[in-house]
Amino acid sequence: MNMVRLTPADLEPFRRISTCIVASAIETFGVRLANAGFASSSLQCIFEDLPATVGYAATARVRSAVPPMEGHDFYYDRTDWWNHILATPEPRVVVMEDVDRPPGRGAFVGEVNANILMALGCAGLVTNGAVRDLNEVQQTGFQMFAGNVAVSHAYAHVFDFGGAVEVAGLQIRPGDLIQGDRHGVQIIPLEIAGKIPAVAHQIMRRRQHLIGLCRSTEFSVEKLRQAFKEPAHK
Repeated sequence: MNMVRLTPADLEPFRRISTCIVASAIETFGVRLANAGFASSSLQCIFEDLPATVGYAATARVRSAVPPMEGHDFYYDRTDWWNHILATPEPRVVVMEDVDRPPGRGAFVGEVNANILMALGCAGLVTNGAVRDLNEVQQTGFQMFAGNVAVSHAYAHVFDFGGAVEVAGLQIRPGDLIQGDRHGVQIIPLEIAGKIPAVAHQIMRRRQHLIGLCRSTEFSVEKLRQAFKEPAHK
């Protein structure tokens, strides 16, 4: 099925709505199980104070524990994967699966690669592997979600790109719409993406109504029960 991708302007609301609200909005459409579509808690949000990151996935697989069998400048040998990134609609989020066991011996993305990815129109990185140069990267506004932090890049190198990957239990395909913030990372189904912001705002209004009732001097359990029976769009 061909999905209509949203433009960068259409995606801007997702930078202002938390992943929690978006996850609740997705549930209302019944397009996937409530326990699917998001990464496990093994994935860390590196810069929690940044707004939510949203973009289309450009995928790659990396290793860092051992050197590649070919190539001398292993860190930058596979520059052809930059073309794959540019073929992905903007905004872009790079998703890297570190296939080492355990992953994260070395960090592929640090200060230099973060700036390269930003120059290629990427808003952030999602990886089960490691990242580094946190102080320098934080100043750029480039967001990173990673399994751990490492001192060195070790033998980090891209050996494959453009296919399906798995990061923190979440299977991600090229072109998937990714959203992440301090709570974690999830996929927004493309077939309902354009409808999510309106539903999310309904959920936020309902939340505020319930919270306001709980804080009211006129609070009662019966009023709370009644509030939960009211239509969500009210």
